[in-house]
Amino acid sequence: MRDSVGTGSGTASGADDNSFWRAGHKPTLIASFLYFDLAFMVWVLLGPLAPDIAQTLSLTPAEKGLMVATPTLMGALLRVVNGLLVDRIGPKLSGAISQIIVIAGLFVAWIYGVDSFAGTLVLGVVLGFAGASFAIALPLASRWYPPEHQGKAMGLAGMGNSGTVLASLFAPTLAKLFGWNAVLGLACIPLVAVFIAYMVMAKDSPDQPAPKKFSEYFTPLKTADAWWLMGFYAVTFGGFSGLASSLTIYFTDQYGLTTVFAGYCTAACVFAGSLVRPMGGALADRIGGVNALIMVFIVAALALAGVSMATTLLSSLGLFVAAMLALGTGNGAVFQLVPQRFREELGIMTGLVGMAGGVGGFYLASSLGFAKQFTGSFSSGFLIFAGLALAALMGILAVKGNWRAQWDTAARI
Repeated sequence: MRDSVGTGSGTASGADDNSFWRAGHKPTLIASFLYFDLAFMVWVLLGPLAPDIAQTLSLTPAEKGLMVATPTLMGALLRVVNGLLVDRIGPKLSGAISQIIVIAGLFVAWIYGVDSFAGTLVLGVVLGFAGASFAIALPLASRWYPPEHQGKAMGLAGMGNSGTVLASLFAPTLAKLFGWNAVLGLACIPLVAVFIAYMVMAKDSPDQPAPKKFSEYFTPLKTADAWWLMGFYAVTFGGFSGLASSLTIYFTDQYGLTTVFAGYCTAACVFAGSLVRPMGGALADRIGGVNALIMVFIVAALALAGVSMATTLLSSLGLFVAAMLALGTGNGAVFQLVPQRFREELGIMTGLVGMAGGVGGFYLASSLGFAKQFTGSFSSGFLIFAGLALAALMGILAVKGNWRAQWDTAARI
């Protein structure tokens, strides 16, 4: 078994790109990406709109932080629900239900308006269904691909987190032209288009596991490996999603930028993290997810610690890009490891690991708001999260030996 992980992995990781494109089901992979992309666009929509919403509703820094963090938390919790649905009714139908809920919620919010802090929280709950798309889109694509291509398949489907770039680029400009409430209605247009494409293109894999008893879905939580993977993703995806939700607020509060220019800066950072996710999966296929995560946690900790001390827009922007590059790579690396260890429980494990990532994002986004309100600076929030990245580094160094010796997989870990 040790040899299959070590020497055999060279063949797996060295499989050429043509073999990847011959495997699996390309229309489903494309549909998974599109669904994930537009879902993530609206999941973080309150972040780019936050300065305008806060001005209209007279929100405090802590309220702004909670507003943008609520979709992240609800997305985390609902990922477990979606993970169960994926294993019970299949990923395609689960995704269709989730998309209808989000489109209907945004349409109602546009028609009736959002005129209170409580209203923003209710909208955040609805947008959480978009964030929970993670637990649907990834298994939908992954189950079509063999172990040696899991990193690439999960990375390409997971690159849908680039939808956060679309929100940062266009939401502030559209809000300036039409008002921020109108953006909620305008978002329904691409969502409906993608829903139609999804229903036509997506197809459940014939490798769908048989439904289990409800209690059996949580069996992975009895293993330490599940908790380690959840913890690592809480740092990588938690950092990515928390920053994606908060950077527009940071740039407007810290440097007095307009919401449009702050959106451009945020988009640059988020694009970096989104672009490298499939590269992170491919890198993990080649050098192993463990080695990739070791590098990720070192770079992320240094970059976030540097942000806490940055005094200029240029230095902050450069450090945020470095942090997002590392965290995006880490997202792909974690999900190269998950199917190797939990292929039979992939639906619920995607939900559980995704939930942990959402909880990490909720913590970062909300803690930055509280740090700003109670200390007058965002620095302590960034420093604490840098410390969490270092803790994750210690964790991956502690478990790597056992994982390589005990996991029965032909892919490199």
